[in-house]
Amino acid sequence: MRIPKSSSGEMPFLDHLEELRWRIVYSLGALMIGVAIGFFVVLKLDFLLVIQEPIRQYLPSGKLGILHPGDSFSILMKMALIIGIIVAIPVVGYQIWAFMSPALHKHERRIIVPILAVATLLFCGGVALAYFLVLPMTLKFLMALGSEAFTNQIVASEYFSFVTSMCLAFGLVFEVPIVLVGLSAFGIVSPMAMGKLRKYAIVICWIVAAVITPGDLFTTTIMLAIPLYLLYEVSVAVSWVIYRRKARRRAAEELADQSGATA
Repeated sequence: MRIPKSSSGEMPFLDHLEELRWRIVYSLGALMIGVAIGFFVVLKLDFLLVIQEPIRQYLPSGKLGILHPGDSFSILMKMALIIGIIVAIPVVGYQIWAFMSPALHKHERRIIVPILAVATLLFCGGVALAYFLVLPMTLKFLMALGSEAFTNQIVASEYFSFVTSMCLAFGLVFEVPIVLVGLSAFGIVSPMAMGKLRKYAIVICWIVAAVITPGDLFTTTIMLAIPLYLLYEVSVAVSWVIYRRKARRRAAEELADQSGATA
């Protein structure tokens, strides 16, 4: 069945509900396809071996351990679900945008698509930073603690939860500039206010980095705090660009109104 839609965005209430229902159905379908892709990646491309590569050198047998016969299946399901959600995000994002876009102004619709694209890149950048830089440094620091008193017997379920939590946390934290730019684009936050809050932003970036990154404060924390603050500065600069464009557009509209009134 085709999704009800109107070029003007005006439809009866029941048609809006029908549109919402079908967009939810398409989103769930995308999630199911994404989970199927996740199963293929985990089973056929040895994704689990890739994820445990950073800790392999610290394990006596070179492999993670399990405590229950069902742990392998549970880990596989969780990783496939995470991959499925990531794969489905573009489709779900499009369905949300398509449902809301008729209610947005033309200039607001032009802003949404670039914001979604940049948000995806920032999320991937945060995950890559966590996996390739922060995770190896964190494991090196943590594995060195008590290395003479303990034998490393890392459980697979705990390790995968640790890695996925760190990567997702980095990815989500890297979305903060998108939130700031979006608030600025809709006039909720001004670039002037963001500029005055720089000294607080430095402290907040350091606190967030210290909470998210388990490890010593001089290596892993700074690996997140510095990029996060740089992204804050980028969001301030982008907010200034948006603010000036909006000011020029308002000035042009006021000039047009004055010209029309005097004509």
